[in-house]
Amino acid sequence: MAPSHVLVPLDGSPLADDALVHALETFDCTVTVLNVVTPLDSSMSESGIVDAGDEREESARERAQTLIDRAKRRAEQAGYDVDTAIETGKPADTILQFAENHAVDHIVMGGHGGDRHKLTRRLLGTVATDVVGGAPVTVTVVR
Repeated sequence: MAPSHVLVPLDGSPLADDALVHALETFDCTVTVLNVVTPLDSSMSESGIVDAGDEREESARERAQTLIDRAKRRAEQAGYDVDTAIETGKPADTILQFAENHAVDHIVMGGHGGDRHKLTRRLLGTVATDVVGGAPVTVTVVR
């Protein structure tokens, strides 16, 4: 069954940009791009690392907004419309919670990692691995 709502988490990496292109070209449905701003006590960051109440939080949110705006412009230039969101939290947990709260039925994301002979976490990236492992919906990882 074709999805009705695809979520594309963006972190500013080329693979995340490729994931957005893949989602837009593959699925004819609502596409939401999401950027996660990560608190300083979190181990991974999708946008920036921030201390709650710190002046760096504003900078991280500005960077997140820039990434989201850039994705929206790129989509519009290619003839697509996307919804956008910025959330705060641990990336994988926040992506999964957003998907659950917004009736997302497919996630498309970039995978990071190094040498293909390493463990899966290195192949896909920690966030992608955690999302694949925790998602109740199909996840496409673009490499």
